[in-house]
Amino acid sequence: MIEEVYKNIYRIGVVLPGNPLKELNSYFIRGKDSDLLIDTGFRRPVCREALEQGLRELESDPARRDVLATHLHSDHSGMADLFTGPDRCIYMSAVDIALLNRFNEEKDPFYRHSRFLEEGFPREVLLEVFRTNPAMTEKMPGMDGRLCGLQDGDILQVGDYRLETLLVPGHTPGNTMFYLRDQQIMFTGDHILFDITPNITHWQGFEDSLGSYLDQLRRVRDIPVRLALPGHRKTGDYRARIDSILDHHRRRINDALQIIEQHPGMSAYEIAGCMKWKIRAADWDSFPVVQKWFAVGECLSHLDYLLKRDRIRYEIAGRAKRYYLR
Repeated sequence: MIEEVYKNIYRIGVVLPGNPLKELNSYFIRGKDSDLLIDTGFRRPVCREALEQGLRELESDPARRDVLATHLHSDHSGMADLFTGPDRCIYMSAVDIALLNRFNEEKDPFYRHSRFLEEGFPREVLLEVFRTNPAMTEKMPGMDGRLCGLQDGDILQVGDYRLETLLVPGHTPGNTMFYLRDQQIMFTGDHILFDITPNITHWQGFEDSLGSYLDQLRRVRDIPVRLALPGHRKTGDYRARIDSILDHHRRRINDALQIIEQHPGMSAYEIAGCMKWKIRAADWDSFPVVQKWFAVGECLSHLDYLLKRDRIRYEIAGRAKRYYLR
């Protein structure tokens, strides 16, 4: 499905099979001398077919098309190299490019996920995550010279549009949004979604992803935005949604504190099992394994936030960290 959301800016819906997000919003900007495609979808035939169909309808030529990935997640970057010519750029933040290259060079996935094992995540369940999670099985290969790193404040000119890069670490360490100042349009990627909350997880080597995310929400809150274009699902009131997400995380932080107060000595895996999640599952044991991975990662980001602010502490008992109030 193609929708013109603004003059020469089009949304292409890219199906995400087996994913609760259901669809990616890929955006195409038509310029005078070059075009820009923002985000692409998983590296799957059904995703490729949907995006190719949309671009055919738009009569887009890959020889004049650059690709921009708002962040490294495979539902956004997975096919970036397939939709641009060999001499064109694949734009992504320099931070996420470095991470993507590191992940592609990984020999042992347990190295990056050692924290999950330390937090009580069962090894056999983690193995199943490695086998079934598209984020690990369908990512974009390293593109070396074709990847063009972006910094905060960098400008991309596409026809009449100037896209200002906003580095907003949190959802990923190098997550980005792009602002069209003259038109007051914001491509929010996964930093701001309107009917689901973005997943904020633990990232190895980055100690407070939730704190960074909340800081960046506050930083961009008062930017004038008439039209927000998110990475998934529908749009909405930009500033009101930021306030709602901030409130959501205040409640989730309090939820984690109450669980630790009521059940001192739990692991992060056990705490995640007691937290409130909007998912169709009878209980924690019946959660799909990939959703458990997302939930524990999000739990860890909230525990890290509380640890950094001296609200909680942990002790190591057996093979897992056990959490207590200060």
